[in-house]
Amino acid sequence: MMNFLHSMQQRYTTKKYNPELAINQDRIQALKEILRLTPSSINSQPWRFSFVSDQGLKKSLSQHSKINTQKVLDCDTLVVFSRVDSLEVFEAQLKRELPEKAYEYYKEKVKSMPEEEIKNWFDKQVYIALGVFLSACAVMKIDATPMEGLEPEAYDRILGQQDHTTIVAVAIGYRAKDDQNQPSITPKTRMDLDQVIVNR
Repeated sequence: MMNFLHSMQQRYTTKKYNPELAINQDRIQALKEILRLTPSSINSQPWRFSFVSDQGLKKSLSQHSKINTQKVLDCDTLVVFSRVDSLEVFEAQLKRELPEKAYEYYKEKVKSMPEEEIKNWFDKQVYIALGVFLSACAVMKIDATPMEGLEPEAYDRILGQQDHTTIVAVAIGYRAKDDQNQPSITPKTRMDLDQVIVNR
């Protein structure tokens, strides 16, 4: 437990990567398995995770990453978190993969909601995966930068996504020595414990 706390104290949003440092493929594989194991409501798993390491593809995506262009170019791998965008595809997946009880819950409690609300529900599941992923990176001492500052439609086009849409991306790799955002240079700032924790 204290090791995890230490990892969270040391992690930060990396602003500058060293493009010469690569992540061991065993660790990349472990991160993929961690994402596969991420919990979701009724085990719905309305997501897709694209691991992009090809430099040409990263260059194309970087042009649609707004202020994050250089991070996308220099990181070892860009992980794109997408949610299913087709209710028909999602329902077929649920029916195929989940126990009947879970599928019945979806039909009774979720399917009747407006499509926009259902997709918002999907988004929340993706952000659960994002939290798990960032925590895993911290424990594995892999630097990470979550990024909403990108153009989802362009990302989807470049990645060839039709039934899924980009929500957020995470650059992962290893920091440059002169990254000014690392805690040893710029200490982390968070609200005091009694401002965010309530004991009843």
